[in-house]
Amino acid sequence: MKNSVVLIALALFAAAGYVPAQTTQTASDEPLPPPPANYAVTTVAPHTWVQPNYETAPFSRLAFGGGVSTMGIRLQVAVIANRHIDLRGVGNFFNYSLNNVSVNGLLASGSANFSTAGASVDFYPFPNHGFRVSPGALFYNQNQVTSTVVAPGGTSFTLDGYTYYSSEANPVTGTGSVGLHTQSPAFSLTTGWGSMIPRRGGHVSFPLEIGAAFSGAPTVNLALTSGQVCTNPQGTVGCVNVVGNSEVQANLEAQQAKYQNDLNPFRIYPIFSTGIAFNFNLRSSAVSPAARPQ
Repeated sequence: MKNSVVLIALALFAAAGYVPAQTTQTASDEPLPPPPANYAVTTVAPHTWVQPNYETAPFSRLAFGGGVSTMGIRLQVAVIANRHIDLRGVGNFFNYSLNNVSVNGLLASGSANFSTAGASVDFYPFPNHGFRVSPGALFYNQNQVTSTVVAPGGTSFTLDGYTYYSSEANPVTGTGSVGLHTQSPAFSLTTGWGSMIPRRGGHVSFPLEIGAAFSGAPTVNLALTSGQVCTNPQGTVGCVNVVGNSEVQANLEAQQAKYQNDLNPFRIYPIFSTGIAFNFNLRSSAVSPAARPQ
């Protein structure tokens, strides 16, 4: 009986040692199946496959955005260049009508037309925090205000301090414009918060931008194209044509020079914008992370 107990104990001990040995042999001798083509073998943990990191790979993510700015309705597109840099294209457009705006007695009616396009390099010194510095340029700039002007018959207006009375029978008319695109292309420099392609992940962002475009001093152009000015307030006595009248034209040029001098300090165009952006991957893995061997 005693011998039987000893034999049974030895058999159990041998079986316990045999199972781990067999398991170890299977794990070491049988190779894993080859990884998919779009997986890379990590050196941290043997036999672990991970997907390539497309988050900051060049041209791997694209974003579109829209919003409002001091240049009008803003449309943007951005593509990732690396972890610290995005390349961004910007377009702005807006039209606004002006009606019967009084300028020295002349009534101006027209429109403010904003139309620009440019590109920027967005540099993120601390990518995960969204702060950026963006040098760029406006390659297309047609921002301007254009109008027609009229002095209704029997009303007065001034040019360079001289008062004129518009003819009742033949009122004075003219044109005026202010150009906001002296420098083209124009260098721009902005800063802001919020990447169109967040490095922390996510598909939606709310970028904010502030800065300026160095578009040069605005240009002013005035012209009186028809009508007569008279010597009495009712516009009925001593009327002469404004076209070809040296005194009227000289005062008009002096008035234009004053406007130009007043606008010369404004050589930069302020930029402030806010909006929303959506980004997505241009390249993706064929195998989902859930199917990744560990």
